[in-house]
This record gives sequence, structure tokens and C-alpha cells, in this order.
Amino acid sequence: MPKITFIGAGSTVFAKNLLGDILGFPELASSTISLFDIDAERLHTSEIVARKIASTLGANATIEATTDRRRALDGADYAICMIQVAGYKPGTVIDFEIPKQYGLRQTIADTLGIGGIMRGLRTIPVLLNMCRDMEELCPNVTFLQYVNPMAMNCWAISRATSIKTVGLCHSVQHTAHELARDIGVPFEEINYICAGINHVAFYLRFERNGENLYPRIRQVIDDGRVPGHNRVRYEMLKRLGYFVTESSEHFSEYTPWFIKRDRPDLIEQFNIPLDEYITRCENQLIGWQHMRTYYESDAPIEVTRSPEYGSLIIHSLETGQPRVVYGNVPNHGLIDNLPQGCCVEVPVLVDKSGLQPTTIGALPPQLAALMQTNVNVQALTVEAALTRKREHIYHAAMLDPHTGAELSLDQIWSLVDDLIAAHGDWLPEYC
Repeated sequence: MPKITFIGAGSTVFAKNLLGDILGFPELASSTISLFDIDAERLHTSEIVARKIASTLGANATIEATTDRRRALDGADYAICMIQVAGYKPGTVIDFEIPKQYGLRQTIADTLGIGGIMRGLRTIPVLLNMCRDMEELCPNVTFLQYVNPMAMNCWAISRATSIKTVGLCHSVQHTAHELARDIGVPFEEINYICAGINHVAFYLRFERNGENLYPRIRQVIDDGRVPGHNRVRYEMLKRLGYFVTESSEHFSEYTPWFIKRDRPDLIEQFNIPLDEYITRCENQLIGWQHMRTYYESDAPIEVTRSPEYGSLIIHSLETGQPRVVYGNVPNHGLIDNLPQGCCVEVPVLVDKSGLQPTTIGALPPQLAALMQTNVNVQALTVEAALTRKREHIYHAAMLDPHTGAELSLDQIWSLVDDLIAAHGDWLPEYC
């Protein structure tokens, strides 16, 4: 039976979902589950949850919890990462509040934009240290990487380590379900092909029994049925001809067109939730203590399968059952009109032979051009993280579509300086 290590297991709700998925497979029910977190209190709650899940499912899993990362990784066959370096406070708060002083507003700030850049800079060094532990303690491990900024993190890991890694996100399958609801077609009847970069991938085909369903999606616009939370993505469908995978609140800050301080009408027109991630985090913190009390009580835990790919990958690698998932992997000949080596999101066949990404070829040129503006920022952020050259942080920020559209070069340089100073020891030294 495999050893499966959860890194950042104190993310109790997410860990709960993945644990239920994994232990719900009879072939994985006797796995060793090693839970690791630096927060002993949250780790304790997650251990209780893990044991409850195993009991509910009748799984004979070996469950261990430790604050020693090397112990957790020793001999692991799979490692699942779900960390947030610097947490909501101070990390996320800094990423929002300092740019706001310059008039730069954000919605999520975890993938691109100045917030995504800073999150990448504080996360990549931690992930690389983990991978160095893996190279020593479990060199054949499969690293399932759930942490944002996904593309930056996975690109840095692929450049700087030998660890076999796939980045996993749920935007592809979640958006497919949303579109199925919007057009009134059962999700189970839909086939699709999607490709691009994480959070800026597009459905190249969306079909049912060979029927192109894009006319039905466009009909949502014609009928005035666009959901209020999804106006940005439907606008991009009108402009580009394809539907993007990540939510409107995310996508609005990956471009220069939607969040503008001198155009508050756009915020209202496209229903853009500024500071959305701050609001989510605050609500989660309010609810956490109640949730923790419930989890640690004698109350049973209901286990239902989540849409996450992690357990499916492990099950297919262990049993040989073939599946197709969407993964973030290095672009080695997969998408012709994106840079080689960058991190792309494509269909991936998984079976006993391993992870086998699908060759897509060339994307429609307008989609590749849009993605390239994001890849530029990713590349420079990774370069900064790997070389520790401060100049590349400025370069990443000046080329970021949203930041560059709102601030002057002098403002960008000053903003970067302020952010680096505010992060303090959460960042390594840059020269």
C-alpha cells in the first residue's frame, strides 16, 4: 500500500475532501496517510477528521500526524501540497493593502497581478526546499501540487528540481459544470477539450455526441441570461470566441480591461467583486472555530466524493485504470505557440505507465497572445525566485497587464520596494 503525505494538512476542509476521495477507493483504503503541518493545533484537528473518515468508510488506513516535514516525506509514494506561505495574515493582507495605497485594486491576488507575483516569491523557495527533501527521502515520489500561483510554482519546480510534479486545479471541471447548467445540457453528456495555462485555459471544443455546443453558450448572451457573477467570462467569449476556465473574479485581474480606478462604471457593469479573497478569508476565519468544534466532537462526518483529481491520479497510478485529468505540466512540445518549458494546462492520461500529457498543437492565435501576456509575468517571477535578482521583480510587475495599465513605472518600482520591505523575513534576500 502506498504512503501518501499531506503537506499543509492543517487546511482541514481541503484535506478532508481529499482524504475521503482517497480512502473511498478499496484499493487505497489500507494506505499510510502522513499528515504534516507547522501548526500543531490545526494538525490535531485534521488528524481527528482523518480518523473519523477512515472509520466512516471502514478503511484500514495507517494515519500519522507530525510537525516534522522530513519524517512525513520519508519513503512517501505521493505528496499532496496545500500550503499557504505567510497565511492570510500577514501574507494575503500585505498583498492587498499595500497596492491599495497606490490605487491598485485586486479581487483574488493569488495567480497573477502584483499579489500573485508576491505570493509566488514567498512560496517558490518553500516548495523548492520541500523538493530537496524529496530528492533525498523519496526521489520517486509523485508530487501533486495544489498551491497557487500554480503556473509559477510548477515552472520553478520543473526548472530547479528533479521531482515528478503535476499541478492540479479544479477550474476546468467546475466551469464545465457551470456551462452545462447555463445551457441546460446534462454534464454527463458533454465532451470537451481544454488547453492553455492555469486559470487562462479555454475550451477548444465543447460538444455533445459530436454536436458543437458553443452556439448554445452564445445563446445565453443573446437571451440575456448571463449569470451576474460571470459577466467577465461571457464578455471574453464575445471578444475571443472561446470560453475561459477560471472565474470572472479571477480573470478580471489577469488583463488590463476590467479593473480601472478611473472607470468605476466598469466595476459595476461587469459586477467585479474587489477584495473578494479578503472577504472569503474573513468569513472562513469567522466560521472556523465553529467548524473545528464540530469536527472534534462526537458527531459523524459525512463523506462524499469531491471533483478533485488528486485521488483519481493516485488510484490510476496504483491500479492501472486509465483516466484523463487536467494537469499543469512543462510545455515540452505540447502547445506549439507558447514558450517551451513554461507551465501549461492540458489533458493528461494517467495509468500504470504514469502521467502522459496530451499534445495540443497550436492554439488559436488570439488565445495564445493573451496567454503570453501572463506567461511573461510568470517567467520573470520564476527568474527572480531562482536567481534572487531583485531587478526581475520590477520587470515582472511592469509587464503585468493589470499593474502596468494602472501605475507609472516610478509607482511600480516604489510599490515593489514597499511590498518587499513589508514581507520582511517571508522573502529571501534579493540582490
